[in-house]
Amino acid sequence: MSGHKVLPWKSRREGYISALKYMKGRMEGTIKTYRTPWNKVNEAGVDGIEWNSLVVIGGRPGTGKTLIKDQIIREGFKLNKGQNIKVLEFTLEMVSEKSRLREFTSVAKKSYRYLCNADSKGDGPLSQMDFETCKNYAIEASKLPVDEVETPPSIEEFEDTITQYMETNAVEENGEKIYFNTVITLDHSILIKGSNKHELLYLLGETCTKLKRKYPIIFIILSQLGRQVESPERNEDGKYGNYILETDLFGADALLQHADLVIGINRPAMKFIKYYGPDRFIIEDDSVLVFHFIKCRNGDTRMSFFRAKYKTMEIEEMETPPIVTGKQIGRAHV
Repeated sequence: MSGHKVLPWKSRREGYISALKYMKGRMEGTIKTYRTPWNKVNEAGVDGIEWNSLVVIGGRPGTGKTLIKDQIIREGFKLNKGQNIKVLEFTLEMVSEKSRLREFTSVAKKSYRYLCNADSKGDGPLSQMDFETCKNYAIEASKLPVDEVETPPSIEEFEDTITQYMETNAVEENGEKIYFNTVITLDHSILIKGSNKHELLYLLGETCTKLKRKYPIIFIILSQLGRQVESPERNEDGKYGNYILETDLFGADALLQHADLVIGINRPAMKFIKYYGPDRFIIEDDSVLVFHFIKCRNGDTRMSFFRAKYKTMEIEEMETPPIVTGKQIGRAHV
């Protein structure tokens, strides 16, 4: 006998034991979810995002996908103290220097142009005080366990990099290997190297599922939308087509089946929509974002409203806008 063959099945009893262990850990507070800065997002999950999850955030360019991802990471260490968190970011679309400048805008509460000393009609030239504010923040933020990959990988390289990262950072406790809870972000799903983009997304979904079963990982993957959302009839006031649907995600079938939470982001004013969807929510300005929770594996699908503060690169919750029905304006519950 050359060795013991691993059987391709296991008893359901193991599943019951794992489920009860998870419940007990949640009850005692030893197992927690990853909380985001927004209650509405946390409620769509299980008081946050569960570890061993894949989150997909889809939207048109300019809707704030990267802002959302960056804020989840930036505030995550403060909101999830004691969880031994590391972050690995695949920053394939934007170089690290530009991402950090965008991060400084939320620290200094000043515009990106101002921080580049190019705001000739706003806040004036960049001051030494604001520079020092950003410098001091950078000194402290540099101590956080966040690492970056800037070179676009193939699917195989993506898997190998993550496996190496998890194994390299693991520690031994009482003869057992302990892995850090790790948030892994990918800033553009189709920037993974490969010629057939749809096939690539299937492989990406399968790879994320394989890795999140093995390690305590939360994947956050940003995705574009398909061209159908640009059709004129979908951008007319008060139409159901205003809403972001699961079929709108680029390569929807490929990632959707693997995802635990899927959020479609819309910015109605970009398409001059004043009354959003058949409920005709009043869109006051171009800072209003709509989060469509398209898939919530362990929560409820819903639609919620947020406001983007682009000057300081922040997203905040807002009340559901009033709706228009004929001449009557009312308040709708979402």
